Amino acid sequence: MGGPAGVVASQGNEVYKTLSNNVNAKWTRDPGLRRLNIGIATMFASAAANGYDGSLINGLLAMPYFNANLGDINPNLLGITLAGISLGGLPAFIPASYVSDYMGRHFTVAIGSSIMLAAAIIQCATSGVYAFLGTRIMLGIGLGFAQTAAPPLTTEIAHPKHRGNVTNLFQAIWYWGAILSAVLTLGTLFVESSWSWRVPSLTQGFFPAIQLFGLLLVPESPRWLVSKNRHDEALHVLAKYHANGSVEDELVQYEYQEICQALAMEKEVSKSTGWSTFFATKGNRHRLLICVLVGFMIQWAGNGIVSYYLAPILKSVGITSHVTQAGINLALQFWNAGLAFMGALAAERYGRRPLWLLSASGMLVSFVVVTALSAVFAEHGIAAAGSATVAFLFIFFGFYDIAFTPLSIAYPVEILPFRLRAKGLSVNLTTVFGAGFFNQYVNPIALDAIQWKFYFVYIVTLSAMIPTIYFLFPETKGRTLEEIASVFDGQAAETDAFRRASVGAPDRDEMRGGKVEVSDIAYTEKV
Repeated sequence: MGGPAGVVASQGNEVYKTLSNNVNAKWTRDPGLRRLNIGIATMFASAAANGYDGSLINGLLAMPYFNANLGDINPNLLGITLAGISLGGLPAFIPASYVSDYMGRHFTVAIGSSIMLAAAIIQCATSGVYAFLGTRIMLGIGLGFAQTAAPPLTTEIAHPKHRGNVTNLFQAIWYWGAILSAVLTLGTLFVESSWSWRVPSLTQGFFPAIQLFGLLLVPESPRWLVSKNRHDEALHVLAKYHANGSVEDELVQYEYQEICQALAMEKEVSKSTGWSTFFATKGNRHRLLICVLVGFMIQWAGNGIVSYYLAPILKSVGITSHVTQAGINLALQFWNAGLAFMGALAAERYGRRPLWLLSASGMLVSFVVVTALSAVFAEHGIAAAGSATVAFLFIFFGFYDIAFTPLSIAYPVEILPFRLRAKGLSVNLTTVFGAGFFNQYVNPIALDAIQWKFYFVYIVTLSAMIPTIYFLFPETKGRTLEEIASVFDGQAAETDAFRRASVGAPDRDEMRGGKVEVSDIAYTEKV
C-alpha cells in the first residue's frame, strides 16, 4: 500500500487512498457524489430495459388479446417477431460504437433512449403482427445504441473509490427489469381488452425515459473530452463531480494526469483507432478474444435454455400447473436479482477470477445434477426427482448470477483501453445477441427431439469454460481503468503519474494548481 512513508503501492486504488480528496466519506452526504451516483444509477436503465423485454414475451404469449392481435401466423414469422429485439440490436452495436467514439457517450445514450421511447409509444398505439415486429426491431436498434454507450459512460465518470462496484452493478440490474415485466403482465392478464398487452408494451418506455432524465444529472466522460482535446472541460468535470468543484484537489489532479498520459500513450502505440488496432498488439488480441468469449459464454452456460424455456422444462419434470410455473418463474427472478447484486459487490472485494471460476464450476456441478434428476424422472416417473430438479435449477442460477451476470458487461468494459472500449463492447454485445438469437431457434427444436439428453451439450460447454477462464482471464481487481492496461501490455503501459505516486508520497507542489494541466497538454501534443 502506498503512502507518505514511501512504501510501494502495488495498485492504483491504493495510490488513490494516499491523496487528499474534497468529498465526504459517506457519498450520501456529499452533494457532488450524491448527484453523480444517482445519475449513474439511471444509466443502469438500459440493462433493466433489456431484462424487461427478456421477460415480456413470456407474459404476453399467455394473453388471449395479444395472440388475437398477432393473428393466425406461421411459426417462422412468430419466431422472427419474438426475436425482433435481436434483429434490431445485432446491426446497431457496431455503428453505435462509432457514434460513441466520435459524438460522445452522452449523445449516443440520448439517441438510443429516444428511439426506444418512441418505439414503445408506437407499439402501444398500433395493431397487427407486422407493426409489432417493426417496433421490436426499432426497440432493438435503440437498445443497441444505449447499451453500447451507457456502460463505458458509467465506468468512466464514476468516482475512483466507487468505479469497481459501479461497473459490476450495471448488468446486475437486468433482473429488476425482468421482475417488473413479470409482475405487470401477470396483473394485466385479467384485463378484458387489448390494454392487457398494450400497457406492458407502453411500459417498455419507462426505462429509456428514466435514462433520458438521468442525462441531465451526469456529465460527458472526461476521458472522451480529453480524447477530443477538450482538456479544460475534462478537468472541471472531474473537479465538479469528484471533489465538489475543487480543481486543485490532489485526487482530481492525479486522475486528470493519469488520463492524459494514458490516452497519449495509447495514441503513440497505435496510430489508428480502427478495427485493425485489435490485431496490432498481443495485448489487444487478448482483449478481443475475451470480449468474444464472454459474449459466447454468458449465452451458452445453460442459462438460455432455462430462461427462455422454463415452462416446458418444468412440464418435463411433472409441474404442469400454469400458476405454479408462473410462481416459480417470479421467485427465480427475485432470487437472481439478489444473487447478482451480491456477486457484483463480491467481485470488487474478492476479485474477478475467483468469481468466474467459482461460477463456472458451480454451474457445471449443478447442471450435471439437473441432467441426472431429469433422466430419473423421465425414466421412472419419481416425483421427488422432479422437485429436486427445480431446487437445483435455483442453485444453478445462483452460481450463474454471482459472476456471469455482473461481469458479462463489467469485465469487457474495464479491460479495454479508452480508444477500443466502445468498439470492444460492441463486439461483445454483438456476440451476446448473435448467440442468443441462435439459441432461440436451436433450443426448442432440440428439446422437442431429445428432451433432457440435450443438456449434455451444455455440460460440455461448461466443462470447456473452466480452463478457458483459468488460462485466459487475468485479475483486474483493485486497479484503475488506466492501470489495467499494464495487465495486458506490461509495465510499459504504466503512466508516469502512477509510477511517481506508487513509490512514495506524490509531489504536492506538482499535484496542486494548474501546473499539471499545462504540462500534460504539452505532453499530449508532443506524442
